[in-house]
Amino acid sequence: MSEIIGAEYSAQKEDIKLHIFRKHLASAPEDGSARPILFLVHGSSFAGVTGHDLQVSGREDYSAMNAFARLGYDVWSMDHEGYGFSGLREGENSNIASGVVDLKLATDIMIEETGATAYAFSGQSSGALRAAAFAEVYPERVTKLILGAMVWTGEGSPTLKERAKKIDQWRSNNKRPVDRAFFETIFSRDIEGLADPVVAKAMADSEGRFEGFVPTGTYLDMCANLPVCDPEKIHCPVMIVRGEHDGIASSEDLIAFYEKLPNKDKLFVTMAGQAHATLLGYNRHRAIHVFHGFLSTPERRDPLYDKDRV
Repeated sequence: MSEIIGAEYSAQKEDIKLHIFRKHLASAPEDGSARPILFLVHGSSFAGVTGHDLQVSGREDYSAMNAFARLGYDVWSMDHEGYGFSGLREGENSNIASGVVDLKLATDIMIEETGATAYAFSGQSSGALRAAAFAEVYPERVTKLILGAMVWTGEGSPTLKERAKKIDQWRSNNKRPVDRAFFETIFSRDIEGLADPVVAKAMADSEGRFEGFVPTGTYLDMCANLPVCDPEKIHCPVMIVRGEHDGIASSEDLIAFYEKLPNKDKLFVTMAGQAHATLLGYNRHRAIHVFHGFLSTPERRDPLYDKDRV
């Protein structure tokens, strides 16, 4: 198989720069077709370079970007404002609305670099909220949407109930610390045994490059401002993926969201052997398989299908 190559870009957001990056196979598709484009949107507690391109010493590849690149995708991601290699504006907390602006700036660059104007998006946790909110505001730039480990209203969420106990902290500070102990809780708070313990260390090492702090904006949104997206305003095909042990949202909350999606090309998937971080656990290969199946589903051929009216 051809080697995987990458490229990095930056977008100007007022007085800061946002870090954007991509990966794909070095060789072009044999049939001469364009590579399908996929944008991975990270969540609240780590940058895109950590969540989507993680390197774990002595372990099989944990980079979702590499996995999708091998499947033929042109895979993009970014570090949202205040995460990773991206700057943070004075006094800002990088909330969901700010994330929509970030994605607009990133897709401006993608248009210039690829010539394509619409792409598939996959967001995990608050990244799902960013991606869903972006699809509302810029529907012309979204072809398909995968919403993983997401929450809608927060009803019945044990994780958010516990997190809300620190809501005064999220309101009074625009940053919060993250360390190895914190990353271990991501993989243990719902159930233990579904992720390799060395992954938390690798994530802490990766995030250690960025002084061990991340913004509080998405935590505050998820504790105090839900819902932040409206399913009735999302018109592209959508797949919702929930790990059976994920404590961030109840099945009832997500099914209610799913029922309101207007496009009937939609899927609701519950995955056994998964908790919150579906792309970083032992069974990440199964998540990637499900994602790829949805993304590669061909369009309808029947004469009743009017794509513009979906």
